[in-house]
Amino acid sequence: MTKTVAELIEQRFGVPSEAGRDAPATGELAAILSHRTHRRYTDQPIPEDLMQQLLAAGLSAPAKSDLQQVSIVRVENAGIRQAIAVLLPSMPWVAQAPRFLVVCGDSRRIRRVCELRGIPFANDHLDAFFNATTDAALVLQNLIRAAGAVGLGTCPISVIRNHAARVAELLSLPNWVFPLAGLCIGWPLREGYVSLRLPMSLTVHVDRYDDTNLATEIDNYDRRRNARHSIPETEWREVDRFGRPALYGWSADKARQVSVPERQDFGAFVRRQGFRLD
Repeated sequence: MTKTVAELIEQRFGVPSEAGRDAPATGELAAILSHRTHRRYTDQPIPEDLMQQLLAAGLSAPAKSDLQQVSIVRVENAGIRQAIAVLLPSMPWVAQAPRFLVVCGDSRRIRRVCELRGIPFANDHLDAFFNATTDAALVLQNLIRAAGAVGLGTCPISVIRNHAARVAELLSLPNWVFPLAGLCIGWPLREGYVSLRLPMSLTVHVDRYDDTNLATEIDNYDRRRNARHSIPETEWREVDRFGRPALYGWSADKARQVSVPERQDFGAFVRRQGFRLD
């Protein structure tokens, strides 16, 4: 029996839904609702022709004011790929994926265009960085969707920003260009699973922001998520600091994750790349 969109929504959020009860789970909407991240890949290569299609689809994303402030670095050199992988020892898929890209925000190109046309660039402030980040994020998502559409699996690697300066050095990123995320691409070794998302009662607001029921909603979400995919005790974070709770759910894991300082040098790196963040 064909699944419905409502069933896919229930699978994604773990709560009953009447939305899409009469809609068959087909097409792009169903593919988005069924998205999985893949970190294990077969040895099957990705043909160059297909890579060109994926890149074209990725770069078909919306762009702020048509400025197109993104660049993609294809990491094809084995030495450079290995140097990046060494920075991320807990993520062996960075070295193992058939293809690895680094998606970059790029405010350099428009500044050079202004120079070419003899026109001043008058927006050297935080929004320049923010716009390039947004353009790069949209292209990253388009790449993920395009790969999924042809049966490929992907895993975005935001942790490269923990080593932004080194990655920029390895990729010869000039001023006003910065790494947003890496992207592993390959043919999935296994199906993977649908990651349970926070309920829309927490993330969708009508007319005004309201998190009055945050505590109850988070507790319920922790239990739903734990029932489907509990976090192995071997992966619990910061046990010496925070102990072993009766339920180690999503909220405990994420609170502990952000209790450890990360990327404290990222602002300095961005400024060294030439951005003013006023």
